[in-house]
Parts: sequence; structure tokens; C-alpha cells
Amino acid sequence: MLGKLDDYLRFQETALALRAQRQEILASNIANADTPNYKARDFDFQGALQDALTKQSSPPGVLATTNARHIPRGTPDGNTLPDGTQVQYRTPTQNTVDGNTVDMDVERAQFADNALRYEAGVTVLNQQIRAMLAAVQGGQ
Repeated sequence: MLGKLDDYLRFQETALALRAQRQEILASNIANADTPNYKARDFDFQGALQDALTKQSSPPGVLATTNARHIPRGTPDGNTLPDGTQVQYRTPTQNTVDGNTVDMDVERAQFADNALRYEAGVTVLNQQIRAMLAAVQGGQ
């Protein structure tokens, strides 16, 4: 029974976790907009979601980190998320003198879009939980 409930909520759980990671990356880009030689980063959300869902359906081959002193899966330079998703550099739309590739218009738009989609995911998850509760309670 729990496995079926887990499967029912897995997509939204995975999507929300990836959206939260993407929000952190976008916030980092915005925070470093004036940092010389900072390269704006992002990742392919759709590809990461598909990879995460296929990894979850197959038996895990990665050891879990159960202690804060364990080495995380990501690379030391931060180019890989803990789930193995590759973080990529954005292609600059316009060159700058200081080598910074952050375009604030693009970053703000991506940040707002990601936040809106995160909220939509929370709403859908909330509706799924309400539907399950209604089913368990007999539709009262």
C-alpha cells in the first residue's frame, strides 16, 4: 500500500526537489551579477526530471550518505548536483568587459518562471493529498 502511495506522489516530489535546486542556482546567478568572471549556470530541467524518474524506478546503485562527514556525490567544483545532474554554463547573449555572463533580465525571468512552477507543483501535490484523504475518509 505504501509503495503505491509513494508511486502516486513520486513525480511531484521529484519535480519539486529539482525546482528547489534550480531556484538555488538561479539565486546564486543573481547574487553574483556583479562578480567579475562569474559564469551563469543552470541545468536542463526536463532532462534532469526524466533522469531522476528513471533512476528511481531502477534499483539504486549509489551508497547513501548517512553522516554529515560523508563525502557528497557532487563534484568539488559544484558542476554536479547531489543527484548526479550536470550543471551547465549559460551561453552569454552579450559579452561583458569583466567576463561575467549573468544577464539579469534572463535570470529574473527564469527565477520567476521557476518559482511559479514550484508553486503550481505544491498546489497539485496538495490536491493529490486531499484526493487521497477523501478516498480514505469515504468522500465525506
